[in-house]
Amino acid sequence: MITGVEIDFVVKDSKAALEQYSSIFEVVIVEATDFKVGNNEAVFTIYGTRFHMLDENPEYQLFAPKEDSNQSFWFNVVVPNIQVVFDKAVAAGATVIQPITKMEEMGISNAMFLDSFGYVWMLHEIHQEVSFEDRVKILSEDFE
Repeated sequence: MITGVEIDFVVKDSKAALEQYSSIFEVVIVEATDFKVGNNEAVFTIYGTRFHMLDENPEYQLFAPKEDSNQSFWFNVVVPNIQVVFDKAVAAGATVIQPITKMEEMGISNAMFLDSFGYVWMLHEIHQEVSFEDRVKILSEDFE
Protein backbone atom coordinates (compact mmCIF):
# COMPACT_ATOMS: atom_id res chain seq x y z
CA MET A 1 0.00 0.00 0.00
CA ILE A 2 1.36 3.41 -1.01
CA THR A 3 0.71 6.37 1.27
CA GLY A 4 1.75 9.99 1.17
CA VAL A 5 0.65 13.55 0.64
CA GLU A 6 0.35 15.38 -2.65
CA ILE A 7 -0.26 19.10 -3.15
CA ASP A 8 -2.70 19.63 -6.03
CA PHE A 9 -3.18 23.00 -7.70
CA VAL A 10 -4.48 24.54 -10.91
CA VAL A 11 -2.68 26.88 -13.33
CA LYS A 12 -3.68 28.35 -16.69
CA ASP A 13 -1.06 26.24 -18.52
CA SER A 14 0.70 23.43 -16.67
CA LYS A 15 3.29 22.87 -19.42
CA ALA A 16 4.42 26.52 -19.19
CA ALA A 17 4.30 26.43 -15.38
CA LEU A 18 6.37 23.23 -15.27
CA GLU A 19 8.95 24.91 -17.50
CA GLN A 20 9.13 27.92 -15.14
CA TYR A 21 9.31 25.81 -11.97
CA SER A 22 11.99 23.58 -13.51
CA SER A 23 14.10 26.66 -14.23
CA ILE A 24 13.87 27.72 -10.56
CA PHE A 25 13.89 24.52 -8.50
CA GLU A 26 15.38 21.04 -8.71
CA VAL A 27 12.20 19.57 -10.19
CA VAL A 28 11.89 15.83 -10.75
CA ILE A 29 9.12 15.11 -13.24
CA VAL A 30 7.12 12.00 -12.37
CA GLU A 31 4.70 12.32 -15.28
CA ALA A 32 3.51 15.05 -17.60
CA THR A 33 1.01 15.07 -20.44
CA ASP A 34 1.37 16.86 -23.77
CA PHE A 35 -2.16 17.75 -24.87
CA LYS A 36 -3.70 21.08 -25.83
CA VAL A 37 -3.90 23.72 -23.09
CA GLY A 38 -6.81 22.94 -20.81
CA ASN A 39 -6.22 19.20 -20.74
CA ASN A 40 -2.70 18.84 -19.35
CA GLU A 41 -1.40 17.84 -15.98
CA ALA A 42 2.00 17.20 -14.45
CA VAL A 43 3.14 15.36 -11.36
CA PHE A 44 6.54 16.37 -10.04
CA THR A 45 8.58 16.65 -6.88
CA ILE A 46 10.61 19.47 -5.38
CA TYR A 47 13.01 18.27 -2.67
CA GLY A 48 10.88 15.18 -2.17
CA THR A 49 7.49 16.93 -1.92
CA ARG A 50 4.98 15.74 -4.49
CA PHE A 51 2.95 18.26 -6.51
CA HIS A 52 0.13 17.55 -8.98
CA MET A 53 -0.57 20.48 -11.25
CA LEU A 54 -3.52 20.66 -13.63
CA ASP A 55 -4.51 23.03 -16.41
CA GLU A 56 -7.42 25.34 -15.80
CA ASN A 57 -10.53 23.68 -17.21
CA PRO A 58 -13.90 25.28 -16.32
CA GLU A 59 -15.76 22.24 -17.67
CA TYR A 60 -14.28 20.24 -14.77
CA GLN A 61 -14.52 23.14 -12.26
CA LEU A 62 -10.73 23.62 -12.26
CA PHE A 63 -9.91 27.31 -11.92
CA ALA A 64 -6.51 28.98 -11.70
CA PRO A 65 -5.93 32.01 -9.45
CA LYS A 66 -7.36 35.21 -10.85
CA GLU A 67 -5.11 38.18 -11.46
CA ASP A 68 -4.98 40.58 -8.49
CA SER A 69 -6.57 38.06 -6.13
CA ASN A 70 -5.07 37.38 -2.72
CA GLN A 71 -4.34 33.88 -1.53
CA SER A 72 -4.37 32.67 2.03
CA PHE A 73 -1.65 30.09 1.44
CA TRP A 74 1.75 29.82 -0.21
CA PHE A 75 4.34 27.20 -1.01
CA ASN A 76 7.20 27.26 1.50
CA VAL A 77 10.43 25.68 0.21
CA VAL A 78 13.62 25.23 2.21
CA VAL A 79 16.50 25.52 -0.25
CA PRO A 80 20.24 24.90 0.06
CA ASN A 81 21.21 28.32 -1.34
CA ILE A 82 18.54 31.02 -1.26
CA GLN A 83 20.49 33.48 -3.42
CA VAL A 84 20.85 31.00 -6.28
CA VAL A 85 17.17 29.96 -6.21
CA PHE A 86 15.90 33.53 -5.78
CA ASP A 87 18.01 34.72 -8.72
CA LYS A 88 16.58 31.88 -10.85
CA ALA A 89 13.05 32.91 -9.88
CA VAL A 90 13.66 36.54 -10.87
CA ALA A 91 15.30 35.44 -14.14
CA ALA A 92 12.25 33.23 -14.84
CA GLY A 93 9.93 36.23 -14.61
CA ALA A 94 8.75 36.00 -11.00
CA THR A 95 7.59 39.15 -9.24
CA VAL A 96 9.49 39.91 -6.04
CA ILE A 97 7.24 40.25 -3.01
CA GLN A 98 10.01 40.27 -0.40
CA PRO A 99 13.71 40.34 -1.23
CA ILE A 100 16.08 38.03 0.61
CA THR A 101 15.91 38.98 4.26
CA LYS A 102 18.35 37.56 6.79
CA MET A 103 16.92 36.96 10.25
CA GLU A 104 20.11 36.44 12.27
CA GLU A 105 18.51 35.52 15.62
CA MET A 106 16.21 33.00 13.91
CA GLY A 107 19.08 31.43 11.97
CA ILE A 108 17.39 31.83 8.57
CA SER A 109 17.06 33.91 5.45
CA ASN A 110 13.78 34.10 3.59
CA ALA A 111 12.28 35.69 0.50
CA MET A 112 8.95 35.62 -1.33
CA PHE A 113 7.93 35.82 -4.97
CA LEU A 114 4.81 35.55 -7.10
CA ASP A 115 5.16 33.19 -10.05
CA SER A 116 3.71 33.88 -13.49
CA PHE A 117 0.67 31.73 -12.69
CA GLY A 118 -0.56 33.54 -9.58
CA TYR A 119 1.06 31.47 -6.83
CA VAL A 120 3.22 32.77 -4.00
CA TRP A 121 6.42 30.95 -3.06
CA MET A 122 8.42 31.55 0.11
CA LEU A 123 12.03 30.47 0.14
CA HIS A 124 13.97 29.66 3.32
CA GLU A 125 17.61 28.91 3.84
CA ILE A 126 18.50 27.61 7.29
CA HIS A 127 21.89 28.89 8.44
CA GLN A 128 21.69 27.37 11.92
CA GLU A 129 19.09 25.40 13.86
CA VAL A 130 17.22 27.47 16.45
CA SER A 131 14.99 25.52 18.82
CA PHE A 132 11.26 26.12 19.00
CA GLU A 133 11.63 27.39 22.57
CA ASP A 134 14.30 29.91 21.52
CA ARG A 135 12.19 31.08 18.58
CA VAL A 136 9.17 31.60 20.84
CA LYS A 137 11.32 33.56 23.27
CA ILE A 138 12.64 35.79 20.47
CA LEU A 139 9.15 36.37 19.09
CA SER A 140 7.61 37.01 22.50
CA GLU A 141 10.11 39.85 23.01
CA ASP A 142 9.01 41.33 19.67
CA PHE A 143 5.29 41.01 20.47
CA GLU A 144 5.37 42.58 23.95
